[in-house]
Amino acid sequence: MAAPLLQLSGIALTFGGTPLLEGVDLLVSAGERVCLVGRNGSGKSTLLKIAAGLIESDSGTTFLKPDATIRYLPQEPDLSSFATTSDYVEAGLGPNDDPHAARYLMEQLGLRGDENPAALSGGEARRAALVRVLAPSPDILLLDEPTNHLDLPAIEWLERELDARQTALVIISHDRRFLTNLSRITVWLDRGKARRTERGFAEFEAWRDDVLAEEERDRRKLDRKIEAEEHWMRYGVTARRKRNMRRVAGLQALRQSRRDARRAAGRVAMSAAEAERSGALVIEAKGVSKNYGAVPIVTDFSTRITRGDRIGIVGPNGSGKTTLVNLLTGTLAADGGTVRLGANLQMATLDQHRESLNPDWTVSEALTGGRGDTVVIGGQAKHVVGYMRDFLFAPEQARTPLRVLSGGERGRLMLARALAKPSNILVLDEPTNDLDLETLDVLEEMIGDYAGAVLLISHDRDFLDRVVDGVIAPEGNGKWLEYAGGYTDMLAQRGDDVRKIGAKPIVKAAAPNKSKLTTAAIEPPKRKLNFNEKHALETLPGKIAMLEVEIERLQKLMADTTLYARDRAAFDQISSAMTAKQSELAAAEERWLELELLRSEIEGA
Repeated sequence: MAAPLLQLSGIALTFGGTPLLEGVDLLVSAGERVCLVGRNGSGKSTLLKIAAGLIESDSGTTFLKPDATIRYLPQEPDLSSFATTSDYVEAGLGPNDDPHAARYLMEQLGLRGDENPAALSGGEARRAALVRVLAPSPDILLLDEPTNHLDLPAIEWLERELDARQTALVIISHDRRFLTNLSRITVWLDRGKARRTERGFAEFEAWRDDVLAEEERDRRKLDRKIEAEEHWMRYGVTARRKRNMRRVAGLQALRQSRRDARRAAGRVAMSAAEAERSGALVIEAKGVSKNYGAVPIVTDFSTRITRGDRIGIVGPNGSGKTTLVNLLTGTLAADGGTVRLGANLQMATLDQHRESLNPDWTVSEALTGGRGDTVVIGGQAKHVVGYMRDFLFAPEQARTPLRVLSGGERGRLMLARALAKPSNILVLDEPTNDLDLETLDVLEEMIGDYAGAVLLISHDRDFLDRVVDGVIAPEGNGKWLEYAGGYTDMLAQRGDDVRKIGAKPIVKAAAPNKSKLTTAAIEPPKRKLNFNEKHALETLPGKIAMLEVEIERLQKLMADTTLYARDRAAFDQISSAMTAKQSELAAAEERWLELELLRSEIEGA
C-alpha cells in the first residue's frame, strides 16, 4: 500500500454523555476515493472537520504528509465576510495556485464572480464553494454533501470533473448514484466506531446488512450464555461456592457487556396520514402556459394525473419546476389553458426551504404548533414524544431548539410535520436533502405504499428511479415533456441527458433566429429599470417575508381542530384572510420574479 497522505488514528470525541467517536481510524492514500457513510448524527461531518484541522479531538492523532495539500468543502459554506463570489474563491487559493483555473471553473458553473454573497441562492453558494476547493487542485478533497442544492446538470458536471482528477477524495453524500459512480472504498461510521471495506458504495448496503446480521447472531449467543449462567447461579451453587467465584465474576462481566453494547439505531416509522380517498382524476391540465414578461416558463403543457401516480419533475435550477407544480396544483393562475382538479383533494406539501421554520421553536413546538403535547395524525391524537420516536428523535430532544438540529434532523422534522396532515396528494420539493440512506429507504417505502398521488421535485437520480413512474422534464423555451418510467428511462427516451437543456433556460437567450418575430421575443430589452421597478425589486422581498409570517400565523390558528365548532365566524374570517394573503403572496412573488428576470436580461445585454 502507498504511504498515506492523511492518517487519523484512535480519534475519540464526546459531546455530552455518549461518545460520538471512539478510537476511529481513517487512512487516505494518493488517488483513493473514499465514501464516508453512516446515520445522521453518527459523526461523519465531525470526523471530516477533524481531518481538515477545524476542530480538535479529545484524543488520537492526525497526520498529514508535509507536502500534501488539502481542501475541505463544508456542508454549509459561509460567504458572509466577502464582498463578491470572486473574493471568496480567491481567498481559497494558495500562493502558487493559478487564478485562471478559478475563473474557468466559475464560468463552467455559471458564476460571473461579481455576485453579492448575501443574495445567492443555496445552489449558487454551493457552486462558489466548489470552485474554491477545486481551483487549487489539492492532493486531498474532503467533500461534505457536495451535491446539496445543486441541480442535475451541475451534479453531473461535478461527477465528471471529480472522476477526471487524480485527487484523493473523501465524500459524504446522500446521493447514492453519485457515491456509486465515484467511490472505490467505503468507511462506515456506526455507534462511534469505523469499519472499512475496500469496496465502493455499490456493495456497501449488502456488506452492512451482513455485519448487522452477524452482530445479531452474536447478541443472541450472548443472551443464551447469560441465561445458562443465571440458571447455574440459581440452582448450581453449592458448598463449593468459593471455588466458583470466578464463574460468578464471569457472569457479571457478561451482563456488563450486554449493558454497554450500543445497538444499531432504530428505523424511522414513517407513514402519511391519509385523508378520504380522492376521485380517480387528480389533476388534468390542458394547454397550460405561463410567462414572466417576455420569458416563457411553461408553454402549452398538458397532462393527466390520476390517483396513485408518482410523477417526478426534473430540470436545472431556474427552469421553472416550482412554477409548474404551482400551476398544476392550482396555487398559481395560468396565463393560458386550463387546470382541472379532482374531487375531494387534500394536499400535504414539503417545502425544500427548511430555514422557514422558526429557529427558536423547540422540536415539540414545531410538531404541535405550540399547543399542548399531542400531535393529531389522521384524526387520532398521539403524544408528541411517541411521534418524535417514530422519526428517531430522543425524548430529551423535545425541548431542543431547532437552531441546534443537524441538517438531517431538520429534514426528518419537516417530513414529520408534512406527513401528519391528512392528504390524498403529496407535493414534495427536494425531500431527500440531508437525509441518511436508511431514512431514504423508509421514505421510498412510504411513497410506494401511499394510496394517493405524488408530485416530486428532485435532483436525486437514484431516488427518482426507485420511486416515480413518470418524469416531466424541460426541453427549453417553456416546453415540458412527460416521459414514462424513472430518470434512467427518461434519459433513454430522450437519447440525451438533462445537462443539454442548459444551466439557466429561463434567462439564457436561444440562438439567434432570422425571423424578426422570434428574435424580438428572445432578445433582452434594451432599456433600464425605471424608478418604480427598482423600488419594487428592492421592497418586494421584505413584503414577501412579512406575508409568509402572516400566513404562518393564520395557519397556526386554522390548525386548531376545535375552532370551527367553537367559533364558526372566526373560522370563516381566518380562512378568508388566509386565502387573501396567499393570493397576495403569489402575486408579489410573481412580480418579483418578473422584475428579477428583467434585471438579469438588461444586465446581460
